[in-house]
Amino acid sequence: MDSASLVEELQLRVRELEEALARERGGGQGQRARIERMSPEVKDSNPYSRLMALKRMGIVKDYEKIRTFTVAVVGVGGVGSVTAEMLTRCGIGKMDFLFELLLHSLSLLTDFIFFIRNINPDVQFEVHNYNITTVDNFQHFMDRISYGGLEEGKPVDLVLSCVDNFEARMAINTACNELGQTWMESGVSENAVSGHIQLIIPGESACFACAPPLVVAANIDEKTLKREGVCAASLPTTMGVVAGILVQNVLKFLLNFGTVSYYLGYNAMQDFFPTMAMKPNPHCNDKNCRKQQEEYKEKKAAQPKQVVVEQEEEIVHEDNDWGKQLSQT
Repeated sequence: MDSASLVEELQLRVRELEEALARERGGGQGQRARIERMSPEVKDSNPYSRLMALKRMGIVKDYEKIRTFTVAVVGVGGVGSVTAEMLTRCGIGKMDFLFELLLHSLSLLTDFIFFIRNINPDVQFEVHNYNITTVDNFQHFMDRISYGGLEEGKPVDLVLSCVDNFEARMAINTACNELGQTWMESGVSENAVSGHIQLIIPGESACFACAPPLVVAANIDEKTLKREGVCAASLPTTMGVVAGILVQNVLKFLLNFGTVSYYLGYNAMQDFFPTMAMKPNPHCNDKNCRKQQEEYKEKKAAQPKQVVVEQEEEIVHEDNDWGKQLSQT
């Protein structure tokens, strides 16, 4: 079965579940109607009142703007699925899902998409099931980044990498470097007790190829590292923490509040959250990364320089009972 057939089967399954739920609820009366405009009004029927309270408290200047953004989520596993649910609850405008699932996993995914659609029917979803690392699918992946925005033909605002392998991360990195697309990478360690998120702005910050892991730098095939009967550990708690700090960074980046982290780690054993920022590697193997670096330098050079004038403060003594003065001779 090809990817197009799988997507059609997925969409059919979602419609069947929606119809079943509508029958169960007596003609669909239990599902709320779409809300055209976010309101700060505090009442039980308003799902946005607590989110809009952020605006009233001075945290976010314009929370309603969240509905104008499109985020592409690549991978819907332990981190990706929680990330998608959080963004749905936050009222994101649109989410594009890109993933690769086997046929026996599709029923679980359809149930999940059905679930988050009913959490917030105001959010739009676009679903694609294929391997982004193949030549044919990679071009389609780039097209959806370029044209899969809330308004068809416009680019997405942010790409989120929630995949569990380096090959897919490098594919996302290659696409975003070529398109100049800002994205965020996330990951959880094999022992499941640490993880991280990383903001990557092509040309401005280090891309994934600027300081690659040893497996990538040495061109080692990941498949050769896997042993039969051995798998990586997984903790839903660590996945939830990493997804949480990822979405928090997404909100701060899109809505322009707080400090956006370029890199934020999480060590569950010591409750340690290291942060840092990495400059791009001028000798990066990705030619589009080097191109983006040059364009960023030109952009910075064209900006007017701000001149800071330092003024000396006049020293004033509060008390001078004896009327003494100092003079230079």
